[in-house]
Amino acid sequence: MIQPLQTNALQTSALQTDELFNLELIHKYDKAGPRYTSYPTAPMFHTGIAADSYRQSLQRAAHIETPLSLYMHIPFCDTVCYFCGCNKVVTKQRQRATQYVQTLLKEIDLLADSIGNHRTVSQLHWGGGTPTFLNEEQIRTLTAHLRKRFHFADDDNGEFGIEIDPRECDANTVRILREVGFNRMSMGVQDFDPDVQKAVNRIQSKEETFAVLEQARECGFQSINIDLMYGLPHQSVETFDHTLSTIIDFSPDRIALFNYAHLPRMFMPQRRINEADLPSPAEKLNILKLSIDRLLAAGYVFIGMDHFAKPDDELTIAQRKGKLYRNFQGYSTHADAEMLGIGTTSIGYVDGSFHQNVKTLDEYYETVDSGEFPVFRGYQLSDEDHLRRHVIMRLMCDFALDFRSVEKKFNMVFANHFTVEMEALADMAEDGLLTLNADGLSVLPGGRLLIRNIAMVFDEYLRNREQEVKFSKVI
Repeated sequence: MIQPLQTNALQTSALQTDELFNLELIHKYDKAGPRYTSYPTAPMFHTGIAADSYRQSLQRAAHIETPLSLYMHIPFCDTVCYFCGCNKVVTKQRQRATQYVQTLLKEIDLLADSIGNHRTVSQLHWGGGTPTFLNEEQIRTLTAHLRKRFHFADDDNGEFGIEIDPRECDANTVRILREVGFNRMSMGVQDFDPDVQKAVNRIQSKEETFAVLEQARECGFQSINIDLMYGLPHQSVETFDHTLSTIIDFSPDRIALFNYAHLPRMFMPQRRINEADLPSPAEKLNILKLSIDRLLAAGYVFIGMDHFAKPDDELTIAQRKGKLYRNFQGYSTHADAEMLGIGTTSIGYVDGSFHQNVKTLDEYYETVDSGEFPVFRGYQLSDEDHLRRHVIMRLMCDFALDFRSVEKKFNMVFANHFTVEMEALADMAEDGLLTLNADGLSVLPGGRLLIRNIAMVFDEYLRNREQEVKFSKVI
C-alpha cells in the first residue's frame, strides 16, 4: 500500500536538500511544462464559451451549497518590472483607474444578479498589476460593493488576500486594507541585491519593504507571503544568500520561490534584460539548491513546486489533511470553492467550466457597459477532463495518488483506463521519482521538484497537441 496522505505530507518538513535535489534527475527531466493552475490548461480555452453560456452556468450554480472564491484583477502598474509576465497596464496616470473601478462595480452587479448571494464567499484575492495602485476611496468603494452584493464568511473563516507593492503602500494603506476586510497579504520582493534590482527595474529597499510588513503584523493580518525569484540577472549563490537571510530573519508565514522564465518573445518587458547578465544554468541550479537548503533548515515545509510554509500555516495543515488545492493563484486551502473572475483577463471556474474575461480595457468597458459579461473564451470540461483534472490536482497537492479512491469516485478501473500512463509511471519509478504498485503511487523526495513532469503524464491534451505551446521550464 502507498503511504497515507497525512504521513506523506508530514514528512515534507523532515526532508533534506540532498533528497530533494537530485541533479541527475533534474537534468533528465528539466523540460517545459504547465504549472497546472487549471486542467485543461489555458492554451486549450476557445471562443465557443461566451457571455450567454457563462450566464447559464452562473444561474445553474446559484443554489449549490459549496462556497465561492472571488478573484479581482487590477491591471495598473506605476512602473514596469522587466521580469514580469503578468497582464498589466503600465501608467503614471492615476485617473485611468476611475473608469476601471466603475466598470468593476457594474461587472460585480452582473455576477451577483445571476448567481445571487446564497453561496458564502470564503476566499477573495486581488491580484494584478498592482492592486494598491488604487486610492483609499476606490479600495473602500470596491470592497463595500462586494460585501453588499455577496455574502462573505467572517474574518476567522475566510481567506481574503491582496497583492501589494510596498512602493505603493504605507502604514495608512495597510490599516485601510485590514479595515475593509483583507486578512492576508502577499508581497513581491524577488531579490534585495541592488545590482539585481537595477537590472530588472524594481528598486525596493529593505527598509520600505519591512516597514509595510511590520505594519501588517501590527494591524492583525493573519498570514504574510513573500515572493522571491531565482534566475534573475546578476544573481549568484553568494548574493542570493544575503536576500534569503534577510527574509528568514523576518520569518513570513509563506514564501514562494519562483523560477524566472526568460521568454522575451512572449513578454516584451523582458527584452530589456541583458541575457549575458543572467546566471548560468549551473549557477541557477546552485541558487535553487541553496534556497531549498536554507528554507528547510529554517523550519519551513516544502508544500510543492515553489511554495514553502511554516508548519502551523493553513497551507501546511490543508496538505496534511489532503485538502490542498490549486487554482490560478497557486496553492489554496479552499478546495471546494468555485471561482468567479472579475476584471480584465481574469479567469473563473464555475459549473464545470472555465471562463476568461477580455484582455484590453476598451473591450472590457464596451462589453460591460452594454450589460454583457466580458467573457471571450473558456472551456467546458468533459467527464474525462474531470477525471484527469482530479488526478493531476491530487498529484500536485498530495505528492501521492490512491488509485482505489479515484476508481470509487469515477467508477472505473485505474490500470485499465490509464494503460499508457501506467507505462510512463513505471519508467519514472525506475528512475527513482516515485514508488508504484497496484494500489497507487507515492512521489519520492527526488520527484518532488519534478512533480509537474509526473502530472504531465496524465495530460492528454499535452500528449496530443499538434501545435507547440510555450511553457516555462519545470526547474
